[in-house]
Amino acid sequence: MNSAQPAPLLPARLAGLVSRLPQWPPSAVLCAGLNLLFLPTLDKDTKQRLMNRTVAIQVSDAGLDCRISLTSIGFLPALRSAPEVTIRACAWDFYRLARRIEDPDTLFFSRRLAIEGDTELGLLVKNALDAIDWTRLTGRLGPAIDRLRRLAEGRGARHKSSP
Repeated sequence: MNSAQPAPLLPARLAGLVSRLPQWPPSAVLCAGLNLLFLPTLDKDTKQRLMNRTVAIQVSDAGLDCRISLTSIGFLPALRSAPEVTIRACAWDFYRLARRIEDPDTLFFSRRLAIEGDTELGLLVKNALDAIDWTRLTGRLGPAIDRLRRLAEGRGARHKSSP
């Protein structure tokens, strides 16, 4: 998929359902994933720089606004905190970033990935996430991600051929 083309959006019914969720469940799920996959990869300096900083990850087509913060016990939802940086994209673009199909700079300059707020913190988060090899997920998470990939790629193929 060429990044000049618009990204496929989530089906309207799914997006409508997900957007009605309170902020806590998606934030808690994101924190659990980050604690499992991301936290062990962070070096001491990066952990110190992220400690007690609030980051919002917004999935624009799903209406999700996940707010997280790294604490001494790991990532936790930070629902009442104003984010210091907000990273926003649609679900398809986040998926493509995680799978390293798309470069974050390409999405940023094509205005499909937005980073607002503390730019230094945003770059720290982006660089730390770039260091993870998401393609090497094992255990139960790997097959789940693979199923989502097949679903997303099928949706992307239908999107490509539609006018």
